[in-house]
Amino acid sequence: MFGLIYAKFWDMLCGITINEHVRIAFLAMLLAQVLKIFFYYLRHRKINFRVFVQPSGMPSSHTAMVMALTASVGYVSGWRSNTFAIALVFAVIVMYDAAGVRRAAGKQARILNMLMEDLFTKKKINEMRLKELLGHTPLEVFFGALLGIFIALAYHFIYKI
Repeated sequence: MFGLIYAKFWDMLCGITINEHVRIAFLAMLLAQVLKIFFYYLRHRKINFRVFVQPSGMPSSHTAMVMALTASVGYVSGWRSNTFAIALVFAVIVMYDAAGVRRAAGKQARILNMLMEDLFTKKKINEMRLKELLGHTPLEVFFGALLGIFIALAYHFIYKI
């Protein structure tokens, strides 16, 4: 019984790592995260490796990932395929969430943190601060989308010649 479960898990894991769409999506996400370090350096003139694992920042790695997946699926399966349509709708939801819902939550966190600071400035209360950088600006989402599309099409152009 355990051997069958292990074999199924191993097949799934190998399928994920071999799937070129998944590889392209993760490559785009990784490149977007590395670019965040570069853009942070340009803005602040110091290297901060923490931005590699923090949410928010330029470009949006969520958007880069889903748009790389979408462009890759569209390129291989066809721009009119059902698979591309599913990937595109998924990408739009992720981008809306990145720029809308998560950004609004970040603004609310900033206001709550200011309220906590105002209320407890004089007292010794150990309050927990909320993460304020949760979402992306529309510009960060836009450039994440461009990055994802570029990575997917570049991959297919290079490896399919």
